[in-house]
Amino acid sequence: MIVFTEKKALKVYLSNFKAQNKTIGFVPTMGALHQGHLSLIKKAQQKTDIVVVSVFVNPTQFNKQEDLIKYPKTLKNDIKLLETVSCDVLFNPSVEEIYSENIVSEKFDFDGLEHKMEGEFREGHFDGVGTVVKALFEIVSPNKAYFGQKDFQQLKIIKKMVKKHRLNVKIKGCIIFREEDGLAMSSRNTRLNKEQRNAAPFIYKTLKKARKKFTVENADLIIDWVKNQFKKHPLLTIEYFTIADEKTLKTIKNKESGKKYRAFIAVFVGEIRLIDNIRLKN
Repeated sequence: MIVFTEKKALKVYLSNFKAQNKTIGFVPTMGALHQGHLSLIKKAQQKTDIVVVSVFVNPTQFNKQEDLIKYPKTLKNDIKLLETVSCDVLFNPSVEEIYSENIVSEKFDFDGLEHKMEGEFREGHFDGVGTVVKALFEIVSPNKAYFGQKDFQQLKIIKKMVKKHRLNVKIKGCIIFREEDGLAMSSRNTRLNKEQRNAAPFIYKTLKKARKKFTVENADLIIDWVKNQFKKHPLLTIEYFTIADEKTLKTIKNKESGKKYRAFIAVFVGEIRLIDNIRLKN
């Protein structure tokens, strides 16, 4: 595996593959890698000739400075994990390399997708995501980029950005990778203490029960039920739970045939914020 820290050197290296009509797969990450990230890399390896992974903790997508400071940074372990799956290229730039001296977000219009759920509770978050992903796409120039569906709203927003800015990259969403007890894999899971870690699978268990209820109950009843489940839990505090149209991310009132729906949740386990989602069967 070759490691680059400067975008100019990476561009030169990748241009040789482009000249040979080789396809480039890209997996952007913020590090603290886990099996979920590795599953994205393996998917990229199946579909492209060379795979680039970036490890970059993007400051502009954190709406709280303390979250940026506490975000786990495990580069040595990340490199070991990447080597286990024979990753081709690691891009590990500094903040200055990506932003120069102006560490601010571009302003994006995602046709309203940015104001739902995460956008409602994390001001400016998706401007930061759009800024860094667009910058990384311009550096790597991948044919395909791979993202996990745990951040489903982010996936939709990146697809919207690619379409609106006419970027020549195909966005591939991959299934949520889970622990054996159902907890969605996340870099933030490493910050959970033992008691919190044991409690966290309650999130997915509740989502599965909500999915079952969706076949016979309306959305408002299910939303109330989910919120009540978390009110009873001593360690978990729900921030939001919503049932939304997969296409528009708008909260639904009544089910309509032919439409796809998904339940979205954000929960605090102590001070650690976890998100998850599940597709619902209409």
